[in-house]
Amino acid sequence: MQTSQVTAIADARIPFEACPLCGVADAEEIGVASCTSHPLYRAELPPTIRWIRCDGCGHVFADGYFSDAALAIVFGNAHALQLPGRETLHGRGVAAKIVEDVSHARGRWEGRWLEVGFGSGALLTTAAEFGYDVVGLDLREQSVVKMRELGFDARRADLLACDEDAGFDVVSMADVLEHMPYPKPALVHARKLLRPGGALFLSMPNMDAFAWQELERQKKNPYWGELEHFHNFGRSRLHALLRETGFEPCRYGISQRYHACMEIVAKPVL
Repeated sequence: MQTSQVTAIADARIPFEACPLCGVADAEEIGVASCTSHPLYRAELPPTIRWIRCDGCGHVFADGYFSDAALAIVFGNAHALQLPGRETLHGRGVAAKIVEDVSHARGRWEGRWLEVGFGSGALLTTAAEFGYDVVGLDLREQSVVKMRELGFDARRADLLACDEDAGFDVVSMADVLEHMPYPKPALVHARKLLRPGGALFLSMPNMDAFAWQELERQKKNPYWGELEHFHNFGRSRLHALLRETGFEPCRYGISQRYHACMEIVAKPVL
């Protein structure tokens, strides 16, 4: 019996020519991690991620982002947390706290809510339960089809392709910004989409957290091997980036979704 060999994709990662946040070219390698144990890893993809720290702003990022061919492999698969289903109901309580925090920060409990990278749909469906008019974007066709079947306005699109004159009162990116090769244009566009009095919600791992450092000491930090991540943010660098893109952070919280993760609510600066 003959076994078929899987051919690795040539140039699967496109190297960053400079820091994707500040544009400084000087940086140092801080480590290399295997991503072969990630549930979405396939042999066509690079087996390791090389992590770099910018000499200018201190941001930590991967040595490159995926090419279209590599992304087709990654987005062609999904694990349970990325698809609507069981986790949609299981995550309702966690999502409710997010909706409450955002609504308290806004001072209002209604409006249009854009969820970027809705994944399981837990936040999208819970925001709708609270009375928001919700729209969801995701790059996984399976998730979009399922949410449409459930009656929601779900679109297979990138944030930068979303351009609505009506605007939104909330834009949320729950564990999404670290997946974007260039976060700065995404934040600038999110600000453009927000109506006056609107708010931005972000969540992601926090390199500045004691919990992150404890994972490092135990040599059990899973984020270095996160196949889909191109960035590792700390709270201080994320706050600086928000201010650079026209936002002011107004609420900090600890995420209940994943270890060592943070939640930020920010408002556009007028």
